[in-house]
Amino acid sequence: MEHIGFMRTALSLAKKGMGFVSPNPMVGAVIVKDGRIIGSGWHMKYGELHAERNAFAQCDLQNTDCTGADLYVTLEPCCHYGKTPPCTEAIIEHGIKRVFIGSPDPNPLVAGNGVRILREHGIEVTEGILREECDALNRIFFHYITTGLPYVTMKYAMTLDGKIACYTGESKWITGAEARNDVHVQRLRHSGIMVGVGTVLSDDPMLNCRLENGRDPIRIICDSALRTPLHSNIVTTARDIPTIIATISSDSARIHEYESYGCRIIKTSEENGRVDLRELMTVLGREKIDSILLEGGAEMNWSALKAGIVSSVLSYISPKLFGGAEAKSPIGGEGTPYPDNAFMLETSGITRLGEDFLIESRVKNVYGNS
Repeated sequence: MEHIGFMRTALSLAKKGMGFVSPNPMVGAVIVKDGRIIGSGWHMKYGELHAERNAFAQCDLQNTDCTGADLYVTLEPCCHYGKTPPCTEAIIEHGIKRVFIGSPDPNPLVAGNGVRILREHGIEVTEGILREECDALNRIFFHYITTGLPYVTMKYAMTLDGKIACYTGESKWITGAEARNDVHVQRLRHSGIMVGVGTVLSDDPMLNCRLENGRDPIRIICDSALRTPLHSNIVTTARDIPTIIATISSDSARIHEYESYGCRIIKTSEENGRVDLRELMTVLGREKIDSILLEGGAEMNWSALKAGIVSSVLSYISPKLFGGAEAKSPIGGEGTPYPDNAFMLETSGITRLGEDFLIESRVKNVYGNS
């Protein structure tokens, strides 16, 4: 049980890096000697020290001897030079006796080599401590490092009868304060947030993160014909919040107008008269955007599903009934012709948020997965 407890502490530390370490993984580490924690740390910011080195720095600052101690770390220690030196070197130098690991690192630069190096230096390594929880923490990183594509999470709020708005188009608010606050946690968790131009035209959203000490995601607007108004919140705040407009338009004058406000334009190939979402994901992945929260409307959701870019779904469900044959549901488009053609989901969790519920699901057979 003590191993579980120490790893849970490391997991709690790792979560503190959410929103600030991507495209790196969230990692936490604790150093234990004689049954007590003598040092702890987490990966705080991309490009800065990893969790293990932060834990050792705490011990060094207090002149605490780590010789013979145990190290609990949520992810296999790195063994290569990147923006920081290998953590395996620090573990060896500090005389750690045993290392307990949560998840293996699928990064080809690590992928078992971290464990191998530690064992070659006489350090006892135990893998798989709370692996399921450690894996869940870094699902985005694992997807991105193995595919090079952003992990796309489709998010929507709906009533118990499956409506995302009344027949009048009114939708504020379907869910309560707790569920809406959780959406901002998700905005912090993901590197980018994406909507279609229809959402911009109907809601004029900011698409920012309103958590204290939070970080705004990169805003991505799919606007095939460049209809986003220049006076919209998205455009007028583009110098404050990084904003990308994806289009198939070749209107250079219109493009220049957006760029003059600080927007960045990405032009993709045409797919059925619209932005090629697969191509867009490839471009965004190359730019180290490892994850996207999709907050588009029904048509955008269908396009993303049909393109095969959606990795998971967050369904916020409110105990309300709107009714209305013309009231929209979360997924628009033509839909699937037969039940056997349905997009299959695997539910990974159900959470109560005030009077509402959040159902988290993973999409099977996602484009780009091996």
